[in-house]
Amino acid sequence: MPNVDEVYKQISNTMKLGKVEKYGPEDLPAGPELEKSKEIIVVEGRADIINLMRCGIQNTVALEGAKIPESIKKLTKEKEATALLDGDRGGDLILKELLQVTSIRYVGRAPRGKEIEECTCKEISEAIENRVPIKEVYKQKRERPKIELPNEISQAAKTLQGTLEAILLNDKLEQTERLPVSQLAEKLQHTTSVDTVIFDGIITQRIVDVAGEKNIKRIVASRISEAVKPALNVELVTFKDALQN
Repeated sequence: MPNVDEVYKQISNTMKLGKVEKYGPEDLPAGPELEKSKEIIVVEGRADIINLMRCGIQNTVALEGAKIPESIKKLTKEKEATALLDGDRGGDLILKELLQVTSIRYVGRAPRGKEIEECTCKEISEAIENRVPIKEVYKQKRERPKIELPNEISQAAKTLQGTLEAILLNDKLEQTERLPVSQLAEKLQHTTSVDTVIFDGIITQRIVDVAGEKNIKRIVASRISEAVKPALNVELVTFKDALQN
């Protein structure tokens, strides 16, 4: 009995797969069924497009780089989009960017340590079947078990309640500055040695974006805006969670 990949190859040989096309002003690599499909798959590069076409999947488009193209942002608003990403650190970083600036609905991953371009058709099929709704990704980020924080952070959060002020800590959890919350976003733009930000206010998307750019590991504040798309490399904590310690 032929395996899954042999079946896909037999199907591919009996149908005209077409060639990799170009999409949008950025000339992004894309499968021939992209524009006419209501559901699309966003991958990382041209080699991924070719491998998916080999498996009979043609409603694809590639990012071709770490920066998310405007065409991808627009497509994910117009169509139901699944991000199909490598199972490595690079895939993690791209997912972080997609969460920030696109409207993807699902995410599927290659087996850990493997790239989409080298996956078998069976592995690709399983990755798509096991895709996770983005709402679940957000839910997993927000509904964590009890957070264990160093005492220095919990104490700082306690002293800040009702002050409308912020405290910056370095990687040794030493206070480096205390300032009004109104100056926080601007201050973070010009900092290079902040590990944790604690402030009496609301965590907004702007603060999260700046923290991600500046490699800040943790933000602790009164509450988190519902509009925030969590960055995978920045821990977001409320005062309520911080003061449970």
